[in-house]
Amino acid sequence: MCFIKLENVNLVYNIRKETKIKDLFLNRFRQESQSLEIEGKIHALKDINLTINSGDRLGIIGPNGAGKSSFLKLIAGIYPPTRGRLSVRGKIACLFELATGFEMEATGWDNIFLRGLMLGQTPKTIREKVREIAEFSELGKYLDIPVKYYSSGMFMRLAFSVSTAIEPEILLLDEVIAAGDAAFLVKANQRMKSLMGKVKILVFVTHSMDSLKNFCNTCIWMENGQMKMMGVPEQVSNSYISLISQS
Repeated sequence: MCFIKLENVNLVYNIRKETKIKDLFLNRFRQESQSLEIEGKIHALKDINLTINSGDRLGIIGPNGAGKSSFLKLIAGIYPPTRGRLSVRGKIACLFELATGFEMEATGWDNIFLRGLMLGQTPKTIREKVREIAEFSELGKYLDIPVKYYSSGMFMRLAFSVSTAIEPEILLLDEVIAAGDAAFLVKANQRMKSLMGKVKILVFVTHSMDSLKNFCNTCIWMENGQMKMMGVPEQVSNSYISLISQS
């Protein structure tokens, strides 16, 4: 059975700004209070206790800087907890930071394999899916050239095609993905909706209350790294919107 369990989880980022020659030059013309030298910590997640089980479709809402993306990155294993315990059982697919795992000097074909391996697929599985990925991307002959020559739209097509070709048990999704032109976007959204329906657990960060109600059966409202409210999507979103309207 798939599950995600967070026990008193905290995530703290250490901020260290490297000094560059440009900064040293500019600081000569700034007052002391305007210095660019910034060091410190950001407490991104604070004492999170939550269990997500098979069948859960969890939506996460909140203002920018609330800790929503940090929550996804923690579950994905990008960041380990600073304190507390995280337990995850199930194969994960991340539909955010799609560029991770790509080699800009390598061809599109090579990057299908590289990204697939990074996503935990075996070479055999990737070989079985490579033609399907290539066809879905609609990149054709451009797969023969290094991805450093791709436009941003072409790159996102390839990244999306590889990332959604696997069959995950847990899907982590951060808002809407813009993956190329309008025609491709229709196809991409259809695949994304199909994935969201098939997975055992969905964790979906969104600013769209309509998407929240359409795809999720439970919701948490995050504020300043903490879980402010948890419940059915309509109840939580109404409380969130009410507070925003008052501010």
